[in-house]
Amino acid sequence: MADQLPIKLQEHLMLTELGIDVSDISFNTLTLQSDRFICIREKKTQREQVCIVDLKDTSKTFRRPITADSAIMNPDNQIVALKAGRNLQVFNLEMKAKVKSCLMTEDVQFWRWITPFDIALVTETSVYHWSIEGTASPVKQFDRHASLNGTQVISYCTNAKMNWMALIGISAPQGRVVGSMQLFNKDRSASQPIEAHAAEFSEIMLDGATQPTQVFSFATRTATGAKFHVVEIDHVEGNPAFPKRSSDIFFPPEAVADFPISMQAGPKYEIVYVVTKLGFIHLYDIESGACIFTHRISGDTVFVTTRHENGILFVNRKGQVLSVIVDDDKVIPYILQNTGNVELAFRMASHASLPGADQLYVQRFQQLMQQGRYNDAAKMAASSPRGMLRTENTINQLKHLQSQPGQLSPILQYFATILEKGELNRHESIELARPVLASNRKALLEKWLKEDKLECSEELGDIVQPHDATLALSIYLRANVPPKVVLCFAQSGQYDKIVLYCKKVSYTPDWVPLLTQIARIDGDKACEFALSLVKEDPPLVAADQVVGVFTSLNLVQQTTRFLLDALKDDKESDAHLQTKLLEMNLLNAPQVADAILGNNMFSHFDRPYIAQLAEKAGLYQRALELYGNLDDIKRVAVHTEILNSEWLIGYFGNLSVDDSLAVIRQMLEHNISQNLQIVVQIATKYSELLGAQKIIDVFEEFRCGEGLYYYLGSIVNVTEDPAVVFKYIQAAISTYQFKEVERIVRDNNHYDPEKVKNYLKEANLSDQLPLIIVCDRYDFVHDLILYLYSNGMTKYIEVYVQQVNPSRLPQVVGALLDVDCDEQIVKSLISSTPTQFSVEDLVTEVERRNRLKILHRWLEAKASEGTQDSGVYNALAKIYIDSNYDPERFLSTNKLYDPRSIGAYSEKRDPNLAYIAYSQGQCDDELLRLTSENGMFKQQARYLIKRRDLELWNKALVGSDQQPLNQSHRRQLIDQIVSYSLPEADDPEEVSVCVKAFMAASLPKELIELLERIILEPTPFSNNNNLQNLLILTAVKVDPSRVADYIERLGNFDAPDIAEICLNNNLHEEAFNIYKRFEVNTSAIGVLIDHVGSLDRAYEYAERCDQPDVWSCLGQAQLNGLRIKEAIDSYIRADDPSNYAEVIEVATRAGKFDDLVRFLLMARKKVREPMVESELLFAYAKTERLSDMEDMLRGPNIAQVQKVGDRCYDEGLFEAARLLFQNVSNWARLASTLVRLGDYQSAVDCGRKANSTQVWRDVNSACIAEKEFRLAQICGLHLIVHAEELDSLVRLYESNGYIDELCALIENGLGLERAHMGMFTELAILYCKYRPEQIMDHLKLYWSRINIPKVIRACESAHLWPELVFLYVHYDEFDNAAQTIISHSADAWEHASFKDIIVKVSNVELYYKALRFYLNEQPMLLNDLLNVMMPRIDHTRVVSMFLKSDNIPLISKYLVAAQTSNNKAVNEAYNDLLIEEEDFVGLRNSIDNHDNFDGIGLAQRLEKHELLEFRRIAAHLYNQAKRWRQSLTLSKKDKLYKDAMTTARVSGNTEIAEDLLRYFVESGNPSCFSACLFTCYDLVRSDVVMELAWRHGLTSEAMPYFINLMREYQGKVDTLTTELNELKAKVDRGNTNGIPAPNPGANQLLGPAGFGGRLLLGHSASPVPGAGPAPNAFIPGQGGAPAANTQQFGSF
Repeated sequence: MADQLPIKLQEHLMLTELGIDVSDISFNTLTLQSDRFICIREKKTQREQVCIVDLKDTSKTFRRPITADSAIMNPDNQIVALKAGRNLQVFNLEMKAKVKSCLMTEDVQFWRWITPFDIALVTETSVYHWSIEGTASPVKQFDRHASLNGTQVISYCTNAKMNWMALIGISAPQGRVVGSMQLFNKDRSASQPIEAHAAEFSEIMLDGATQPTQVFSFATRTATGAKFHVVEIDHVEGNPAFPKRSSDIFFPPEAVADFPISMQAGPKYEIVYVVTKLGFIHLYDIESGACIFTHRISGDTVFVTTRHENGILFVNRKGQVLSVIVDDDKVIPYILQNTGNVELAFRMASHASLPGADQLYVQRFQQLMQQGRYNDAAKMAASSPRGMLRTENTINQLKHLQSQPGQLSPILQYFATILEKGELNRHESIELARPVLASNRKALLEKWLKEDKLECSEELGDIVQPHDATLALSIYLRANVPPKVVLCFAQSGQYDKIVLYCKKVSYTPDWVPLLTQIARIDGDKACEFALSLVKEDPPLVAADQVVGVFTSLNLVQQTTRFLLDALKDDKESDAHLQTKLLEMNLLNAPQVADAILGNNMFSHFDRPYIAQLAEKAGLYQRALELYGNLDDIKRVAVHTEILNSEWLIGYFGNLSVDDSLAVIRQMLEHNISQNLQIVVQIATKYSELLGAQKIIDVFEEFRCGEGLYYYLGSIVNVTEDPAVVFKYIQAAISTYQFKEVERIVRDNNHYDPEKVKNYLKEANLSDQLPLIIVCDRYDFVHDLILYLYSNGMTKYIEVYVQQVNPSRLPQVVGALLDVDCDEQIVKSLISSTPTQFSVEDLVTEVERRNRLKILHRWLEAKASEGTQDSGVYNALAKIYIDSNYDPERFLSTNKLYDPRSIGAYSEKRDPNLAYIAYSQGQCDDELLRLTSENGMFKQQARYLIKRRDLELWNKALVGSDQQPLNQSHRRQLIDQIVSYSLPEADDPEEVSVCVKAFMAASLPKELIELLERIILEPTPFSNNNNLQNLLILTAVKVDPSRVADYIERLGNFDAPDIAEICLNNNLHEEAFNIYKRFEVNTSAIGVLIDHVGSLDRAYEYAERCDQPDVWSCLGQAQLNGLRIKEAIDSYIRADDPSNYAEVIEVATRAGKFDDLVRFLLMARKKVREPMVESELLFAYAKTERLSDMEDMLRGPNIAQVQKVGDRCYDEGLFEAARLLFQNVSNWARLASTLVRLGDYQSAVDCGRKANSTQVWRDVNSACIAEKEFRLAQICGLHLIVHAEELDSLVRLYESNGYIDELCALIENGLGLERAHMGMFTELAILYCKYRPEQIMDHLKLYWSRINIPKVIRACESAHLWPELVFLYVHYDEFDNAAQTIISHSADAWEHASFKDIIVKVSNVELYYKALRFYLNEQPMLLNDLLNVMMPRIDHTRVVSMFLKSDNIPLISKYLVAAQTSNNKAVNEAYNDLLIEEEDFVGLRNSIDNHDNFDGIGLAQRLEKHELLEFRRIAAHLYNQAKRWRQSLTLSKKDKLYKDAMTTARVSGNTEIAEDLLRYFVESGNPSCFSACLFTCYDLVRSDVVMELAWRHGLTSEAMPYFINLMREYQGKVDTLTTELNELKAKVDRGNTNGIPAPNPGANQLLGPAGFGGRLLLGHSASPVPGAGPAPNAFIPGQGGAPAANTQQFGSF
């Protein structure tokens, strides 16, 4: 039955499989705006979120934590609209951005997307439209009608123009759901109230209408019945009027409360889908209002729908997402078979192009044609579904019909109808184009092409081509005819489009001829086209081919342009083309070749050849670039007057060293005066590469000193080769460039000074300045002075020290003293030399020679001048020390000498002088060493105290790596410090640094000794706070026994810090005494508690102090010591509730609730904390002071009553918990508490108020335990609606054996609105286990609402085979169903149902298993079973199976039916069965109709059969196998001469036919001889017949044959004569008109065609009318024998 339904029902999705709870699937939480998205608001673990399901790809389902009252998804895009109260917001989920928002002034009761850009908003009073584009606020459309007051709005829709709107709401007065609709027209601003439940706007196309007709459909169910209405809106002028339609809506008896909830239009079919709440769907034709189909598509409530393609999509309460659409293949047959509405079927098939009414169309078309209604027939053919009548035959019929006056011709009417509704096909387009172009109405074709009304083809393009090439190109493009498209592009000059088009359509034309054609027309365009071909990957044409085409046309410029672009990648494979390009341009346009070579575009051409061409063309530079042979290079390079000098210089960088030198020699040899300058430039640039020495050799070879000087002058400043510099000095001297020599020796750093010095000495220059410069730079001063002094050039010595380098005076003086020069000369030289030399160096030189005193006067003179040079004063100090000229005064007062050097100079002479010098310069290390080595510790102590340097103190007291510590020295130093030096100090900083130094040196004992001397004895620092702290701290660390004494004697120390330090060092009593002395009581008692550990002493101390802080500290300590009562007493005396949390915790853990009450009462007066009051309530509960608890609850409090109640409940204090839960109205917990108190009825009442699953579970369990089944059922009904609670509830009942009560509970719950699949499933399982007699009825009623796999397992366990089969069938597991029936046939088999099941199985092996099953148990029903399985079984296997069991007769009916497949095994089995049954008629029919069998084998079996008819069949089989002689032998044997003659005729073999004639003659059977002549007339030869008749006297029998033969020949002769006469007449007429007479030699009998013309005898493609066939061309059924012969042989 389901196969015959005119709809397709598809389940797209099960929402629960995506983790969506069934409770979230309702009208208030789920929205469906289109078939793209479903939006569900979920509430999980107290957190709200929105789940958005993408129906096109459910894997893209996502959730967002959004809090909103409602959410709706945009129909097309990922845009969600959210409503929270009156606040509306729209978000783009892809862009994660807010699109728009607004705040309404009224509550929005209903909203939905009416377009992808507009949202409809329905408030209590009005309807608004809100666009998400722009910034506009919602726009009011109309006010709600009073009839919709108090209704729940369920739908809102508009038409496409949005000028008609319908708002629908429902209400339930008197228990009936009433629909109220407000229809509003925006143009007239008018509303109309209508009683309706659902509505839809749509449009239809009426016959004769020029535009669609707008209609409005609505459905309603009133108290008296249900109706479907269709009315027209916005009537279009010129359209036929649409009358109002109305039809009944059928509701089955069980759907009393059902009503329509939604309507959706199917535009393609012009129908409306009406869906009801209980899942019924009704299909209505809009134009007629007729009901097409009604069916129930969902067993659960449907609450939301939307349009889906041309169908409807909806969601039911179970979470199924289903769709319904018309089945194109079945709807028309269904209408014809079930409704009989032919017009509806005809109309729907036409406008929706549906199959099923083809024969109806053909009949009506023929009927219209017969009635002469050609225009109507043309319209029908044009609008036939799927174009079934739009054939060439139809067009040919309509073309030849004449039009009625004033009307279009039928063919034009046909084309006009098609063009109005759609497009023409290929043949129609061609047929229409011809007359249109003939009438010069090309614009119509262009218009139709733009509108895609014509189907383009090559034939159509060919027709248009002569009229309009551009239009033809458009047609070829659309028809995809690449050769014609390319040709059109080329002809129109659109060369750039050719390659793109060919590439797009994957077409490859012959490019070379095409390119040649283009090149002849336009060379530049051809170049561009060729480049586009070559640039393709792979290239469409080779570059060689392009060059060949261009050069053949002498297109040099285009060839160059092409090759420059084509060869830009510089590939080696293109070397020959590169050569070709350069050769062409060097011969024709050298400047172009020069530019090409200058750009270095190519590197693979023939370089020598191109170089020769370049040299001939005068391009010497390009020739040099390309030549590689040295002789060629030398020949070209000498043309320096033509070559660019800069380029030529750069060119040498490409040559080897030897080649470069050879070319340079060639240039100097060719013209030295002309080429010298450029040679020098070359040598200079490539000096490093060629080698300076080799270049020098070349210049010297040509005796070119000037060139050598200029060359070396250009490199001398950059070279580092000493030989080169020396050569340059020689060249400069040789050319008298003495200033250059002076410059080089002064500035250059890379010559050999020794070699140059010796060369200058030998050169004996008139000016010794170069020699002086060399000796001065390289410290040859001593040699210079000796040379000058020995050669009497003393003036140059004065010049040297006075003008060249005065800083060299010390070395000059030393050299003069070494040569024993007069002291006066030396003193004079010193005095005359500017003071630009180092006095210290001069003193050193003189002192080294023990001549220091010669400088005494000069030094004092310098000092008197006020010089600041330390060397002067160092020298004076040494002179004063050595001469003992009051050195102490000089050393003490002078600050300009070097203390370190003078101190070192004085150490061995006088340590005191050294001490003065060191102390003056603060040379600490030297002073420490000096004083230690010489026992000067008092000076050392005083120096340390005055210096106030901790590092210096550290060196003195600790030592260093350079000066290790001597303990005896340190002790002597400390004694000097303590005894004398420090007491003398009066600067606090000096004392502080000293103390720090002792501390840093880790000398605590010495530090105590030092501090006692400072503090305990009268000094300025006795009352210093820091020193007292330091003394106590040092004693704490070194000698704790002194601490107590110091605490008593000292009074200006930091008590808290010192006490803390004492505690850290375990001096607890000292710390306590400090706190006690300074009255820091809290710290003091803290010491007693935390460190001394005596709570008793602490209590006594607290009693003595009696301070709240002290009592608080004591209370904390007592609490930590678990002295809870004493601690609470202490807190109460301190009046301190601050530590209430810890007190509560400890007291609660110890169970001291009586004491805790006292503390909490005190704390409650001080602090208002929920914890305090909550714990007080709990303490009342623990101490059973319920009256105090009630008093506290009645009064104001901030206690957490709920939490306290939970604690009391957990502790078993149920009476107290009852009071607490009552106070907070926590009915859930109160119900549980009442259960524990045994008050079950009250517990159930509280459960109703609580409405909590956990409460119902607890109360239910308690009631079951007490066997209060009535109350337990009340609780259970609230539990079983929650799927997650059902399993535990069932286990609870089952474990206690209360099966009847459990069944009754679930049975009562099935009628609940929230009944779910689990309830039906569990009840089915219970029936399986305990009430098997009820299971089948339950399954039949509720199979769609149970979990079938789960129940299947239960039925298997209970061996309920019929029920198991039923479940398998409804679960579409037909294989298992069939297997179960076969395995348990005694209980489960029923023939009709088994047939229905077996055809649906997927495992074909079950077919054969079923056949074996039926063969064993139901053999008489085998044929019936085989008939239903026939489309899918293997006939060969079936036959083989029954042959093996020898049961073929059982399936004879099957074999007859299976023969239609012409299966060999079936045919042979059936033939064997017919032979066995001796049914020769059936066998003959089987053989004739089904030829797939072993014919020869069957013939061999049958030729031996005892029955004649079977032997005739054998002969027939031989005929079919073309074994003519075996057939004839068998026929002759059985004297079946007619069969024999038929065989001979069918064989078409002349020899066989004549043998049969001879057989009849020899056997003396003249009548058969005559009959054989008739039968085999076209096979036998006339001479053979004549011979046999003459020899055996059968002339009379053969006479009819001869008469017929003569008649044929006579007819042919007559025909030839007639044609010959006509030909002669034609020739005569031609001669009369001047046409030459035919050649007299021509065969006049055969006519002008000559031999082989159409008048030859024999077979002809077009036989002459009236002429019979040739003697050997008689074809039965196509003319036959003459009438006379027919009469003669008629009696045979």
